[in-house]
Amino acid sequence: MKRKGERTISDTALIEKVLEGNDHAFRLLVEKYRNDVFRTVFAVLRDQKEAEDAAQEVFMKIYTSLPKYENQGFKTWMTRIAVNHAIDVKRKQARRREEVVDALEQEALATPRDSVEKEIIEQDRRRLVRKKLNEVPENYREVIYGFYIAEKSYQQLAEEQNVQVKTIETKLYRARSWMKKNWKEDDFS
Repeated sequence: MKRKGERTISDTALIEKVLEGNDHAFRLLVEKYRNDVFRTVFAVLRDQKEAEDAAQEVFMKIYTSLPKYENQGFKTWMTRIAVNHAIDVKRKQARRREEVVDALEQEALATPRDSVEKEIIEQDRRRLVRKKLNEVPENYREVIYGFYIAEKSYQQLAEEQNVQVKTIETKLYRARSWMKKNWKEDDFS
């Protein structure tokens, strides 16, 4: 036996009333499924305030999508909308965090004094590398300069020097060995 005031109207009847323009019927649906939608959204977002906001947005989506509902199980249909919306919110949060981090990194990297200081350090390092490059035996110098500074490929270097690619590989291998043996990391700091 039903107690007085207990809802006996089916989801289908409520949906029909909402589609006829009865806002009270939609409030009854919201009341009936409010906790289900909140739990579904919270399971994805894991944040009380975000889940409350998202749950309200889900009900707005349900309201506007109701004309497309085809009686395929209201709770399942509604839960699918809730999950999809929560995932969208989560993605937007992640994108926003990435944008904030990117902006902070750019800000941190681009302070005028720092960029001038970095440029001076870089110029010093380039000057030092050129000076050190003069210490390298002549037969390695061209291949080191071409590969590391001019950023040419093995193929380009081989064509320029009119030799096989294997010859360039060997020269670079020997040049690296020479540098490891003769240069210390401290020389460049």
